[in-house]
Amino acid sequence: MDTDKVIQRRTTGGVWLILMAAVLWGTTGTSQALAPAGASPMTIGALRLAAGGGTLLAVALARGGLRGGGRWPLVATLCAGGFVAAYQLTFFAAVKATGVAVGTMVAIGSSPMIAGVLAFFFRGERPGRRWVAATVLAIAGCTLLVMAGGGGISVTPLGVLLALGAGGSYAAYTLAIKTLLDGRSPDAVMAVVFCVGALILSPLLAGADIAWLAAPRGALVILHLGVIATAAAYLLFARGLETVPVASAVTLSLAEPLTAAILGVVVVGERLTPTALCGIILLFGGLALLAVGKGRK
Repeated sequence: MDTDKVIQRRTTGGVWLILMAAVLWGTTGTSQALAPAGASPMTIGALRLAAGGGTLLAVALARGGLRGGGRWPLVATLCAGGFVAAYQLTFFAAVKATGVAVGTMVAIGSSPMIAGVLAFFFRGERPGRRWVAATVLAIAGCTLLVMAGGGGISVTPLGVLLALGAGGSYAAYTLAIKTLLDGRSPDAVMAVVFCVGALILSPLLAGADIAWLAAPRGALVILHLGVIATAAAYLLFARGLETVPVASAVTLSLAEPLTAAILGVVVVGERLTPTALCGIILLFGGLALLAVGKGRK
C-alpha cells in the first residue's frame, strides 16, 4: 500500500509539472508576436534552440546530469533532436501565417491523437477511456476556439498545414524523449536533445539578418523563449514525463493553447466571443478530467 501511495504521489506530481510546462509554452506565440520587425520564424526558432540548448547544457553540467547513463541510442537521440528542430520551424511559421491563437491551438490540439497512435505502436501504451474522453473534450474546445473568429483571428490553409506539422513533430519528439529518459536524468536528456536540435538549425543563422537581436526587445524575446519557455519548461516537462504516459502528457499539454487564449485577452486585448468562451470551458474540462483522474488513480 505504501508503494501504491508513493506511485500515486509521483504521478500526481508529474501531471502538475507538465501543466506548468504547458503554461510556459503558451507564452511562445505571444513572445514571437512581440519580436521586432525583421525577425523571421526560422531565425527565431534557431535562436530559441541555441539559447535553450545552451541553458540546458549549463544546468546539466552544474548538476552532474551528464555523468553515467550508459550509451545514448543514436536513432532515438537524432529523432528527438530532429523533431525538436522541425517543431520550431513549423510552429513559428504557422503562427506567422495564421496567427498566435489558431497556430497554437491547431498545433497542440492535433498532437494528442497523434501521440496516442505513436505511443500505442512504438511503446505499447494503451490510453484508457478517461484519456479518450479528456482528449475529445480538449480538441472540441480547441475547435470552438478556432471557429470563434473575431479579435483579428484568421485561418489560412498553409498556416493550418504548418500547425499540423508542428503537432506531429511535438508528438514524435515527446515519444523519443520518453524513450531516452529510461536510465538517464531529465537534465541530461533535455540538454542533449536540444543541443542536437540547435546544431541541426545552426546553418539557418549563417548569413541571416539578426540585427534586430541588438535591440532590447529582441534580446528579451530570445532570452524569454530560450531560458523560460524552453529550458525551464522542458526541465519541468521531462520530470513529469518520467511518471506520466506519452498520450496523457501530450493531452495535458493542451494547457498551452488555453494559456495562449488567455494571453490574447489580457495582453493583446482580444475579445472572447460566446463560442470562444465555450471552447475554453471544454478545454479546461478535458484537462481537469485527466488531471483529477491521474491523481485519484
